[in-house]
Amino acid sequence: MANKNGSFFFRKNGIFYFIRRVPVQLQRHYITARISFSLKTRSKKVALVRSKALAARLDDYWFRLQMLEDETLGKYLNHKSPKTSIIDAVRDNGDEKNSADLVLSFSGARQLYLRLKGQNRTPNFYRTTDRDVNLFIGVCGDKPIDQYVRADAVAFRDHLLSEGLSGQSIVRVLSTIKAILNFASTEIGISNQSSFSRLYVDRSLGKTDRQPISLENIRKIQDKCIQVDDEKRWIIALVADTGMRLGEAIGLLKSDFRIVDGMPVVDIRPHPWRRLKTKNSERTIPLVGSSLWATKRILNANKTSIFAFPCYNRSSLSNTNSASATLNKWLNSQIPESGTLHGFRHSCRDRLRAIEAPSDIVDQIGGWTTSGIGHSYGKGYPLAVLHRWLLQIANPT
Repeated sequence: MANKNGSFFFRKNGIFYFIRRVPVQLQRHYITARISFSLKTRSKKVALVRSKALAARLDDYWFRLQMLEDETLGKYLNHKSPKTSIIDAVRDNGDEKNSADLVLSFSGARQLYLRLKGQNRTPNFYRTTDRDVNLFIGVCGDKPIDQYVRADAVAFRDHLLSEGLSGQSIVRVLSTIKAILNFASTEIGISNQSSFSRLYVDRSLGKTDRQPISLENIRKIQDKCIQVDDEKRWIIALVADTGMRLGEAIGLLKSDFRIVDGMPVVDIRPHPWRRLKTKNSERTIPLVGSSLWATKRILNANKTSIFAFPCYNRSSLSNTNSASATLNKWLNSQIPESGTLHGFRHSCRDRLRAIEAPSDIVDQIGGWTTSGIGHSYGKGYPLAVLHRWLLQIANPT
């Protein structure tokens, strides 16, 4: 039903909705050509009043947007720029409280989330967010964020289950969607009873236990790495006797290797191209056995690159996925058991247990979190102590 100011509303399932086409000259500011959201009433009379009020506010708001781009009139306005986003423009207008009525669609919420939360984040953050959002919109549609109901959340979870994702992967995707909904709701000042709250997902679904690699096969792989002696085998040899994660190894700089009190060590620290999994992941590991051999080969090779493994660092982000696929394929061709690079990390812990290394020594070497408040005090064990324990597993008597 149209009213005098050109806006109109319609009824759907007993609820009245406001709808208004965006002027053609302003559509580039929007992610949609039409604004539509619930008026939150079943009363036709109330819907008419609210529709008129919202239409008047929109007319005023659109007039101000047009003035921003008028060279004569716009220069007198105290606005940041003609390219100011929709949310910023509403706030600059001193209308933050009422901006809730102009509810964002989910794709608009994604833009807001990435713009404000994406500062200094890696390209992978943007790719993952876009992938998860596109999945969600494909199943539940691109609706105003206050229009999603529990049935949408359940339908999306069930869709992910039908696609064969593991429980942990489903939880991660749902966490992204929930974070965007909560963040956007807070930013534009609307109440949000998240439809995703306490949504059940079996985290153990599709989970496979990663098995440690036997000591016999570790020795076999280390010998093979020395025989082949190339950059990819250096990665495996480095991981084998340090227990570091593959991603930690791939993103290393040559300058991360150093000598401390005559002892070769490697610093595991965050880099712009490779973040660390946890705060405890930042550590220094003494180099022994095959990891020490690999370090010597790394530092003597490719003098023009600052990276330890330049073949996996040719862009702004370390290509850990490519390394994992390539190295695991080779590893499986060498040993009969179903081994992966991460199996060396499990094995490192078992090898340290076998020589009765204290649990906090093991945690410090592997970058695992040690439970208990007392473990948060002090700087940890000296490198010489860690070196002594690692020597025992690299060169057992």
